[in-house]
Amino acid sequence: MSLFAPATASAPPAPPREVPKARRRARFHTLVVEGVRPLTDDAVEVTFTVPAALAGEYDHLPGQYVALRTVLDGVEVRRSYSLCRAPEHRADGADTRLSVAVKRDEGGRFSTWAQSGLKPGFEIDVMSPQGTFTSALPDLDHRHVVGIAAGSGITPLMALAHTVLSRSDTARFTLLYTNRSTLDVMFLEDLADLKDRYPTRLTLHHVLSREQRTAPVLSGRIDEPKLRTILTTLLPPDDVDEWFLCGPLALVDLCREVLADVGVGDEHIRFELFTTGDEPARAARPVQVRAGERTTTIEVTLDGVSSTVESPVNAHESVLNAALRVRPDAPFACAGGVCGTCRARVVEGSVTMTENYALEPDEIERGFVLTCQSHPTSDRVVVDYDV
Repeated sequence: MSLFAPATASAPPAPPREVPKARRRARFHTLVVEGVRPLTDDAVEVTFTVPAALAGEYDHLPGQYVALRTVLDGVEVRRSYSLCRAPEHRADGADTRLSVAVKRDEGGRFSTWAQSGLKPGFEIDVMSPQGTFTSALPDLDHRHVVGIAAGSGITPLMALAHTVLSRSDTARFTLLYTNRSTLDVMFLEDLADLKDRYPTRLTLHHVLSREQRTAPVLSGRIDEPKLRTILTTLLPPDDVDEWFLCGPLALVDLCREVLADVGVGDEHIRFELFTTGDEPARAARPVQVRAGERTTTIEVTLDGVSSTVESPVNAHESVLNAALRVRPDAPFACAGGVCGTCRARVVEGSVTMTENYALEPDEIERGFVLTCQSHPTSDRVVVDYDV
């Protein structure tokens, strides 16, 4: 992923190249909760049963995420969570499973309910897996992959670590994982089991900000001096083939800046945010068109069907918000520019994006935008979700 904002986009002159399989059309299906397993005092692992008939819809790559949709207190709630288990491949036609980890957020409606109200047997709408937080290495033999995570940022790295280590007998994985204390470490036992299985090829470094460790470099908050010390003593960049960063914006930005400063190219760094530090945006706020006011025409193509809606210029409405008035099935999850679920291509007109934490520079160049963050800058805008 790449991080830059604001950005502008307009319809490109050339047709787009084929969208990777990882960018499949997002669709919801209702799945049954198979289990809810405590990970810490404020985090649980939720496992869903995927019927054999839907197995193809939930094929995924390690590091991808799903969006969950349910109704709480009469209000639809959508949240995105990374898949924490390596993909299951069953040739016998049996049901498979998907697992996500949910950590309680202060005041978070869904995450709070997941800790106390979510039970096996419940049904939740689960979107088909999305995301590009996956390895770009053509093969894993003799490769060294490093993950840096904070808190619930460990979730996609669990799947990535398991996959890297299981698919090559010579691959190595190193995890630098920061938390407040040992009690806050998610998947502590799972990481220990993984270490027992791959003792020479998996290296774990736990950094605790509120608990003293034997090594000073592993105690306290990770700031720039500490990170540079870690790169000098524990993680020499010349020995690493691919970096995965997952955590809050401040940590991800710090790691990207320091890695760039020591000579690590962008092509070797992949990152994902679990929060930007802002309140989550809301989609589909009410907007009414008054007689005589200037409007922008927004046309959306979804599942081969085009729909048109008028958006008041003074409302400064997002493309997604307008689209939902005529296409309530338009895909979105976080509505904050982080997950990339609402990605579409501008084929006519132009928009400007307020935030972008999900699209790569080459996607921007090809006219792709996050519709939840895109605001029209032309009298007519046409976007296509199907490309």
